[in-house]
Amino acid sequence: MSQKENIGSFVRDNKDIIKEYLETRYEIIRLKGIRSISKMAGSLAWVMVALLLALLVLIFGGLTMGFWLSNVFESTTAGFGVTTLFIIILLALLILFRRQLFINPVMRSIINNSADDE
Repeated sequence: MSQKENIGSFVRDNKDIIKEYLETRYEIIRLKGIRSISKMAGSLAWVMVALLLALLVLIFGGLTMGFWLSNVFESTTAGFGVTTLFIIILLALLILFRRQLFINPVMRSIINNSADDE
């Protein structure tokens, strides 16, 4: 019975301190969440810009390769046909190796970012 009174009196005496501690813990967790979300948003923005630039390189590289092969084969159809075949093969390789090239690195990055927060 005296132990319950001791715990009860301890809580009553330190109510403000406990309340302040819980508010501080809540604020720390909230700020860690904001930091994680902002890191992820920054990474997502960087990936989107990189993909846009890669798409532009692919488009202009494909056009350049198409015109060059058109001169080599002396046929516009053959030059751009070979270029299209090359891009299809490149796309098929990306699809085949998507786990090693994209999924696993993204998962590792997310895990590393969340581990850094703690």
